[in-house]
Amino acid sequence: MCADLTDDENYEVVKPPTDLRKKVRILSPREAKKFDPVKAAETALARLAQNFDGWMTSSAKDLHDAYGLLEAQGINAGTVDGLYQAAHNLKGQAATLGYPLVGEVAGSLCYLIEEVPSPSDLPKALLAQYVDAIRAMVSENARDQDNAVGTALLTKLNEVTNDYLSRVRQIG
Repeated sequence: MCADLTDDENYEVVKPPTDLRKKVRILSPREAKKFDPVKAAETALARLAQNFDGWMTSSAKDLHDAYGLLEAQGINAGTVDGLYQAAHNLKGQAATLGYPLVGEVAGSLCYLIEEVPSPSDLPKALLAQYVDAIRAMVSENARDQDNAVGTALLTKLNEVTNDYLSRVRQIG
């Protein structure tokens, strides 16, 4: 019970419309012994894997679209937030979808956006390079550290980002 409430009339009990317990089948002891949850999860993931490339392409397009809006409307809190959300989504899902290198690039873009003092301090050219790098990596199937070009691109983007942030911090 919350200590801030002074009387019982300040709350409402919300009952879920569906009792999910009715949707779950209870395994018999014999079935439970045979059930391997890790294997079941891997099987489900393998079934979904055929969609991974399409999902990554769609997410890269979302990032490109967010950058297009930033280009059209200028750099402001709203357009930067849209770009950040698209990059953050990529960062979170890329490894699961088989593109850990893209996730690292998206993470570096997120870091850049998080670390600048204000949206107006973001260099549009560097943002464009991140967006282009991610689109190229997805279209060229640059998935992990084994891809030399993708790895070199990530390294260079990180260097440029860190250099830029160190200069911005010295000025501010």
